[in-house]
Amino acid sequence: GLAGSRLNLLVDGAELLGGCGMRMDPPTAYVFPEVFDKVTVLKGPQSVSHGNGNLAGVVLFERDPKQLRRTHASGSLMAGSWGRLDALASGTVAGEKTYFQASANYAESDDYEDGAGTKVHSFYTRKNLNVLGGWTPDAHTRVELAAVASAAEAAYADRNMDGVKFDRDGYSLKFERKNLGPVLQKVSAQAYYSYIDHVMDNYSLRTLSGMAMVNNPDRETQGARAAAELAVAANTQLTLGVDWQQNQHTLRTGMGASAYTYESRPRIQDMDTRIAGLYGELRHELGSSARLIGGLRLDDHAADRYDKTTGVFQASADENLSSGFVRYEQDLTAQPATVFIGLGHAERPMDYWEASTYDGLTAASQLNPEKNTQLDTGLLWRNDQLSGSVSVWYSKIDDFILTHVTGSCSTPGNCTAANNDVTRYGGEADLAWRFQPNWTLRGNLAYVRGDNDTRQTPLAQTPPLEARLGLDYRTGPWTWGGVLRGVARQDRVDVGYGNIVGTDIGPTPGFATLALNTAYQPDRKWLVSAGVDNVFDKRYAEHISRAGAMVSGFAQTTRVNEPGRFFWVKARIALD
Repeated sequence: GLAGSRLNLLVDGAELLGGCGMRMDPPTAYVFPEVFDKVTVLKGPQSVSHGNGNLAGVVLFERDPKQLRRTHASGSLMAGSWGRLDALASGTVAGEKTYFQASANYAESDDYEDGAGTKVHSFYTRKNLNVLGGWTPDAHTRVELAAVASAAEAAYADRNMDGVKFDRDGYSLKFERKNLGPVLQKVSAQAYYSYIDHVMDNYSLRTLSGMAMVNNPDRETQGARAAAELAVAANTQLTLGVDWQQNQHTLRTGMGASAYTYESRPRIQDMDTRIAGLYGELRHELGSSARLIGGLRLDDHAADRYDKTTGVFQASADENLSSGFVRYEQDLTAQPATVFIGLGHAERPMDYWEASTYDGLTAASQLNPEKNTQLDTGLLWRNDQLSGSVSVWYSKIDDFILTHVTGSCSTPGNCTAANNDVTRYGGEADLAWRFQPNWTLRGNLAYVRGDNDTRQTPLAQTPPLEARLGLDYRTGPWTWGGVLRGVARQDRVDVGYGNIVGTDIGPTPGFATLALNTAYQPDRKWLVSAGVDNVFDKRYAEHISRAGAMVSGFAQTTRVNEPGRFFWVKARIALD
């Protein structure tokens, strides 16, 4: 239920942001998860070392340095309904002191159909190339240079324009040195650059209706970070770090005949933001089975905002932001489990989308930064037969930035935003139980409740109760499985209110879907899998969804419905 810049996304240590004012390109539009070795989710304001604004948490896409030290290759190919095709090829060559890795992705799909057989304007193509090279002059030092280029186009069923260009170029340089001494144990540094060029129009990927329109925003991001790990005592580890980031956003538009010649028009800068942070994170071992972890962070944020049609300076902001957390963890001596309790606080300034889309925010009367104070507690359990977790949390967010939409944001007065105080609480549990040598039962349950204390209404864009139940059976090289997903009705809504991703449309009925799959793995090299999602061809839409737009040749729906029955098959090969 906390979307947009409340959840930071870092790709190999570099923060990634989109360019589109209408959020056509959230950061995940430029991420291809299969090229990374692990994805880590840090829930809640329980870390200060990954940049500013982690009110909801952090998602880290990372490569494992150990995998870069060995020569290997892999590839996969997936085909599915509606012309779905995903392909990946990746290879690493490692020498005594150097390594090189390259990976390429391609994905495409035609328009899918929902469970009622209604075609949804949703076709896309995506392609991506990653290369990186590293130098390890000794066992304790690593220097790495990486580059990425990606491109895409996508048809949208939820708005009056499509994304005809999603181009990204990025570069990163890393340095790491370990085992420096008994106190200073490790130093690391990184500099990164990213450029995103995005185009949306209403004539390239759909039949033109009315006047031609095009928007061409771009975003240039530069950033750097450095950290040092110190053993300040035998049982105490301290990490000190600094980071800096600058974003420059520009825009050019065209309407009517000028929409077809927009590339000849000059770009107009509409926002320039800078943020610099200083943090410290401490881990203190309280014996062999308990530990105390905490951190503090200070950020200096500045933003200059300009009229997006004239480039005339409008307003500036200069804010000091603070974040921090403390968490206690205790390993249970009689059981393979850990209990924890943590209190965290994070502050976030209004982002580009809130400042550029909603009336009044580019004036001097800008909104206050959001401030989330959250208590988390829970239990983690893991052994050979049973693994799982249970956690509950309670959150108070002061000055929550709530948006209100009554029509097209191009018309003054239709899109506004204001600070509100909100209360949120919830919990989640997950379980994997191998109750027989060949059988594993899996389950997940998640619930969140949000209240707008200022408006005395439910907090908009809050997801409903959701549960998943899965069963796997393994015999020899074969695995068979299924997942039943159930989502409850959500009638705690605040119609027209929400965030930069979307607003509440109204109550959403509950639904259930079933997915079945099988896999065959004759050896470590090969894996072939197949399955069918939404087995019963259920027509449904997520509560956190946008309203369907009127696209010529397609039926308009209240919400954008999810895909109907989807068949897929995938083959993967790994070579060492």
